[in-house]
Amino acid sequence: MAEIKVTLPDESTRVLSEGSTGADLATDIGKNLAKAAVALNVNGETKDLSQSLSDGDAVAVITQNTEDGLYVLRHSTAHVLAQAVLSIWEGATYAIGPPIKDGFYYDFELPDGATFTEDDLKNIEKRMREIIKEDQHFERYEIPSEEALELFGRHRFKKEIIERVSTGEIDSEISNEVGAEGTISYYKNGQDFVDLCTGPHVPSTGKLGHFALQKVAGAYWRGDEKQPMLQRIYGTAWSSKKDLEDYLERLAEAEKRDHRRLAAELDLVSWPEDLGSGLAVWHPKGSLIRKVIEDYSRSRHENGGYNFVFSPHIAKSVLWETSGHLDFYSEGMYPPMEMDGATYYPKPMNCPFHVMVYKSSQRSYRDLPTRYFELGTVYRYELSGAVHGLLRSRGFTQDDSHIFCTREQVPEELSSLLAFCLSLLRDFGFTDFQAKLSTRPPEKSVGDNELWDLATEGLRQALEKEELPYVIEEGGGAFYGPKIDMDVNDAIGRPWQLTTLQLDFNLPDRFGLEYIGTDGARHQPVMIHRALMGSIERFIGVLIEHYAGAFPTWLSPEQVRILPVATEHQNYAESLLAKLEDEGFRVTIDIADEPLGKRVRSGKVEKIPHLLVVGDEDIKNNTVADNNRNSDQPERGLSVKDFLNRLNEEVEKKV
Repeated sequence: MAEIKVTLPDESTRVLSEGSTGADLATDIGKNLAKAAVALNVNGETKDLSQSLSDGDAVAVITQNTEDGLYVLRHSTAHVLAQAVLSIWEGATYAIGPPIKDGFYYDFELPDGATFTEDDLKNIEKRMREIIKEDQHFERYEIPSEEALELFGRHRFKKEIIERVSTGEIDSEISNEVGAEGTISYYKNGQDFVDLCTGPHVPSTGKLGHFALQKVAGAYWRGDEKQPMLQRIYGTAWSSKKDLEDYLERLAEAEKRDHRRLAAELDLVSWPEDLGSGLAVWHPKGSLIRKVIEDYSRSRHENGGYNFVFSPHIAKSVLWETSGHLDFYSEGMYPPMEMDGATYYPKPMNCPFHVMVYKSSQRSYRDLPTRYFELGTVYRYELSGAVHGLLRSRGFTQDDSHIFCTREQVPEELSSLLAFCLSLLRDFGFTDFQAKLSTRPPEKSVGDNELWDLATEGLRQALEKEELPYVIEEGGGAFYGPKIDMDVNDAIGRPWQLTTLQLDFNLPDRFGLEYIGTDGARHQPVMIHRALMGSIERFIGVLIEHYAGAFPTWLSPEQVRILPVATEHQNYAESLLAKLEDEGFRVTIDIADEPLGKRVRSGKVEKIPHLLVVGDEDIKNNTVADNNRNSDQPERGLSVKDFLNRLNEEVEKKV
């Protein structure tokens, strides 16, 4: 029998019988690998384990606990979800069901406008487990589009996909449905279930099982409000029971930290319907936190060599035409206003205004670098489905900086910028960072090669100087310059993208920016965009979730609450209040009109850092009982002086 030779990732080779499949290769390597295998990578493309191998193929076996393996598991589980729904609801139809981060979803339309209930999800899960227990094999087929239209004749969304594929309208939404040129690929499992898909899938449904259905949401077909509203079932799937349980536990913890719920419970922010989607009002406690953050940011920028600027909330269309926003960003802008014979737009970004400040007078090399800073409110028309509390708003304030410098100053300026950003983020309790360096895109871009190389190398050196882990996204930069996007991990390990350092070779050219160099000639400055927190609103939303609402003392709107045991201790409590307020702390008194235990519990629920209980012994000895929110028992007999030292240290060191 003829033989073939394939190369493995470690560059070793395996000799197999001609006609051997990926499953045969996995078995030849070892029983454990064969058991864990779910798919195959052949010459850089993912394939089913049933794929026949050819002589000279470079092959890697994909196991279920890898990123690629989980993708296959989730994709296959989504198919089983669709199979279960169609077997339960006669007349139901299905649209698309891709894997997503940590899970999958599938979109359905039920007959007569019916909707899924919580009990329905339980029944669907039960049916899915029956399908998994049956260990049905996934089989792949390719057929001409005419046959596919007949096969999926009663499913209008599938037919639309087939028609779009056959006319060349292929996009990311339907890419998993496309077969070889001129054909449509589909999978069959069980007696009669079929679904459009290129795969790959696990060999059989018996490879699945560690999954959970999570929720139902509405979703317009193809994301278009003019299209039918479908019902989307979300689920998650993992390679082991433990991984599934760990994930569900993380989800539960994340739900407890949801900033929208905590903002309401702690009386920080609300989103009245009368304002409109994506617009918030800040209550006194939330405003106090915001003031502390903004004051801290202003202080750091003032000491960091920045010049403060302010700009209006609207501008004439000519500004946005010159900047290019009306050409490239108009869908994200609020509609225009016509007045005084001109067209005005609410600003989506602050950068053109800072350009106007720079351009207001002639600049010399002696003026550079020039660093402008503004807490500038912008307005962006986010789709209603994308709005998410403070994390995705339609009106928000950016801690925006724009730096204008010479080419020669770029590396040093980038290094200093990154160090500044990290220092500030660490003060807010973030210690775990990772970054992405995006380089010049292969398509059209502005700026000469030397400038791109200088800027990209400057960003790389800044990252390495700070010893930050980073990945390079080749070609991922904007057409106008390379950038760094920096993520921080919160207390439960979730990454949040906050800081961006973006070079811009476009706006200085569009607005004709210049400076007089040492040679007396006119030169174009380099512009650097820098959003450190991203936006104040989003940053506070992240902080709420990071701290689960229990802000460190320096950020807490109420740092200390004094609880007199009885009315006869009120005068002593008031003297403490005056002393602490004189020291600059935020303090209140909860008078003794309710039982002490109830007042302590209330303070704990409100996540106040220090509850000071004072009674007879405290009056006698000038002490307090510090009921710290992180402690089950109060620390009694603490001198007022020692408590003040403790409080000062917590605020100064931002612990």
